[in-house]
Amino acid sequence: MDIRKVKKLIELLEESGISELEISEGEESVRISRHPRIAMQAPMAAALPTAGVAPASAPATPATAAGEHKPRVDDHTVTSPMVGTYYSASAPGGKPFVEIGDEIKVGQILCIIEAMKMMNQIESDKAGRVTAILAKNGEPVEFGQPLFIVE
Repeated sequence: MDIRKVKKLIELLEESGISELEISEGEESVRISRHPRIAMQAPMAAALPTAGVAPASAPATPATAAGEHKPRVDDHTVTSPMVGTYYSASAPGGKPFVEIGDEIKVGQILCIIEAMKMMNQIESDKAGRVTAILAKNGEPVEFGQPLFIVE
């Protein structure tokens, strides 16, 4: 594939605001993504428990609903950059990336959003303390949906 085509694809990705683009020409293909890929040992969807059955190692702290959190002036909301399925841990039943009360740093992984069978790590863009988790594990999220409140 011609390098000029690849550069043009990168420009299209930046201008459009989409998070990932994959193009195939014959046997050649290129994938351009704004988010780093993570290696998964097993597909998460296949290992999730069935509806109505809670995993034995589910976190004791439930996700905080948006209405329960009292917003403060210095609060920062981390939103979903894409439509997909929210996962709080790297594997079913695993330790969540963050919990309410955790101190986080810029660039720290907060969760994974699965979109089109791609696992996308969502990183913190602000340091602080997680005061609310607004999404539930395994549930769909929308673009721009608030996921975390950081103070």
